[in-house]
Amino acid sequence: MTTRPWIVDDDLWALIEPLLPPWPEKAPGPKPVPDRLCLQGILYVLRQDIAWQLLPLELGFGSGQTCWRRLGRWQQAGVFEQLHRLLLAELNAVGELDWSRACVDGSHVRAKKGGAATGPSPVDRRKTGSKHHLICDGRGTPLHVILTAANVNDITQTLNLVDGIPAVAGRPGRPRRRPECVLGDKAYDSKAVRHGLRRRGILPVISRKGAPNIKGLGKLRYVVEQTFALLHQFKRLAVRWERRRELHDAFLSLACSLMRWRRLKKARSWVTSCG
Repeated sequence: MTTRPWIVDDDLWALIEPLLPPWPEKAPGPKPVPDRLCLQGILYVLRQDIAWQLLPLELGFGSGQTCWRRLGRWQQAGVFEQLHRLLLAELNAVGELDWSRACVDGSHVRAKKGGAATGPSPVDRRKTGSKHHLICDGRGTPLHVILTAANVNDITQTLNLVDGIPAVAGRPGRPRRRPECVLGDKAYDSKAVRHGLRRRGILPVISRKGAPNIKGLGKLRYVVEQTFALLHQFKRLAVRWERRRELHDAFLSLACSLMRWRRLKKARSWVTSCG
């Protein structure tokens, strides 16, 4: 049986549907394509990395233009940000977030059509590109991701990544948004970063330039590299095609939410089997 990874299962749709903005009742034109089918069309493009105009009409997603517009509309309404917070809270409730440490890293992608948040890539012969900056928990769950031009230094985004972690509910007490420590390689070695982290009550565990790497740091940081590998399995993120930054941001947020959803399903199935 051929798997169809763009199909939205019922449990995930039950989380997403209440977040979607209602369609205007007296909107002109033909009846709109159902939101669930549009979302599956968006997932098809995200996973297969095809041009919007090549989206197969026989699968019932509507035209690529329809899905493209719906993606922009949902991003503007904050749907993916709400889904991000909701899934983090669900993971926190079942004890699947490791707050003992967080890992930061960056990854370059080529931007074929240019657009906002692009620049000459220092690792790709100065071709136009962007960079994904990511912070994940100790188990590799994405907590926050930022898109910048490819020539933006990692150091400049470290505190933005930490501050971008939302307040995560799901457990008794105040919502949590700070890990106990942040792990980074020598690209994050900066007095300002160390001071900023300590001021936020976070221990910086960052290798210093010109000194040997902290023993065992690589074994703890591998999770962020693994998270990037999983993130870029969504082919639309391995190469940036969207000129509009908000559309690429929407794809990034949706892909991270799908990764969180897989972890949540796995945790729930484990609890069910043990019960």
